[in-house]
Amino acid sequence: MIFDFSCLQLSSLWERLLGAVGDAAGGVLNRVVDAIRTMFEGDPETRRQVSFSVAIIALSAKMAKADGIVTTAEVSAFQQIFDFPDEEARNVARLYNLARQDIAGYEAYATKLSGLCSSGDMENCPMLESVVDGLFHIAKADGLVHESELAFLARIAEIFRIDEEHFRRIMARHVHLDGRDPYLVLGVSRDDDFSAIRKQYRLLVSEHHPDRLIARGVPATLHAAATERMAALNAAYEAIEKERRAA
Repeated sequence: MIFDFSCLQLSSLWERLLGAVGDAAGGVLNRVVDAIRTMFEGDPETRRQVSFSVAIIALSAKMAKADGIVTTAEVSAFQQIFDFPDEEARNVARLYNLARQDIAGYEAYATKLSGLCSSGDMENCPMLESVVDGLFHIAKADGLVHESELAFLARIAEIFRIDEEHFRRIMARHVHLDGRDPYLVLGVSRDDDFSAIRKQYRLLVSEHHPDRLIARGVPATLHAAATERMAALNAAYEAIEKERRAA
């Protein structure tokens, strides 16, 4: 789920929040932020988690709209990678549909998310990397990552303070224009000996293991993205290991 709503009046929370937003797309972010600030005054942790969840939903919708068309596959991809309680499907869908009317304001949503990194003010924040992984999952859902979507994702990464080399490694997990490059996925060179590659692989597994992310406070809504990332790291290592054994 997006986060643990067990101690909250969930339906009441979302109904109040969306009631404060209204049905017009323009200025949605400002109205949501104001509503969250008012509803959770004196409860900064809940305010942070709700803000994160809302920004994730809106940014995912705008990602799907980046190439001009929101497809059913992209909506399904959002539901796969960013989980939320079944009973909140209607409310999540309402906010998603408001946000997907256009991509205007996506930089503001990304900036809002960047300030919620659980690791503090840092480059290549693991939590924000999971967000980018999830957005890539949506972008490729229709079988092709369009140039406009790549530009959208690159700008998101820039706002998140994910450096260019790191972004290339993230992209390599999802986009394979010239075939999958397992070396790029792991951030190693073909000239490296296998022991160095194995060391880098183990470091990445340690850094990005879902259990490690949970301990860091990464919201549960991003755990599916983390699991997909782990699968890509494992596949890259296995491909290199097989290649080296055959050599």
